[in-house]
Amino acid sequence: MSLDLPGRTALRAGAYSMTVHRRSAAVCLLLLAVLLCAATVSLCLGDTYITFADVVATLTGETGYDRTVEVLRLPRTVLAIVAGAALALSGALIQSVARNPLASPDIIGVTAGAGLAATFALTAGLGYAMLGPSALTGGLAAAAIVLAVGSRGSLSAPRFVLAGIAVAVLLKSGTQLLLLAAAPIDAQRAQIWLIGTLAGRGWNEAAFLGVFLALALPFLIWAQRALDTSDLDDPTATGLGVRVTGRRVGLAVLGVVLASVAVSQVGAVEFVALAAPQIARRLARTSRPPLLATALAGAVLLVAADGLGRTAFGDYQIPAGVLTAAIGGLYLLYLLMTKGTRNEKNAAGRRPGLGLRARLERVRHL
Repeated sequence: MSLDLPGRTALRAGAYSMTVHRRSAAVCLLLLAVLLCAATVSLCLGDTYITFADVVATLTGETGYDRTVEVLRLPRTVLAIVAGAALALSGALIQSVARNPLASPDIIGVTAGAGLAATFALTAGLGYAMLGPSALTGGLAAAAIVLAVGSRGSLSAPRFVLAGIAVAVLLKSGTQLLLLAAAPIDAQRAQIWLIGTLAGRGWNEAAFLGVFLALALPFLIWAQRALDTSDLDDPTATGLGVRVTGRRVGLAVLGVVLASVAVSQVGAVEFVALAAPQIARRLARTSRPPLLATALAGAVLLVAADGLGRTAFGDYQIPAGVLTAAIGGLYLLYLLMTKGTRNEKNAAGRRPGLGLRARLERVRHL
């Protein structure tokens, strides 16, 4: 049985029901199609151009480009998909908790904590085997500090963001000190990791992230339901029986864990978590980022950035983090320009001293 609501379809089967936002569903299908196209192009392009037919033949075991497709390009593309999805989901959850579209793991210190720990592992001679665990531990430790400072009394959105910014600045300072004191070759390796790149990574990292996302699926389903009350002010939510602080802490913990795990595998790829949720929200025209569309948008961004960096500059391979940072900078400029234009239009449409009754009369005569 289905019940149509404005912009939504409520599906019911016995005691179970689910509400589907029709535009969000259409956006998900569109982003899925774009993702499939981007992944296909990524598999075809490189030092050796491979036709789509040959890619399909190789994947089905019929012929020819086994090493190029199955060893070099396919693992990297799959890793970009799962890492982009994890980073984007993290950004959506953290932005919802902070009620700020500019909040992301890059801003609140999670990426900085992972970067500090990874830099220590690379410059202290711990080796690449300890790089992922060290980055994961550093990201989680930074998140724990932010949550501890931000949740004193209650986890208010402004306090959470300010605590994250302060922790991020301190951790980045520590990273710079380690780089200055390290041997040049170790410092260079750490710099490459801090930029964020998928080069040299493959099935192990993709499998780790994929399994983690599968295990996190029940928590993400809960998060989607918890986000339904995220637009309410605290007194209203409390009056409806919502445990506001507990909900925010749960969403924040899930967001920072997703970011820490993703960064530990692909490096400090920035701005995917910032831009993807808002791209999905604007496409779906919802008050908050829809999680499935957000995950697909993040996957598209990272697959496209990695593919462009690998193929568009000749013999030079540009790390994916460089291109995602450029995308994020352009996105911030777009936000500033559109917000300024909108505010100017709103100001131009208002006359000083015009009361509510006069405004209604003007609208009536238009």
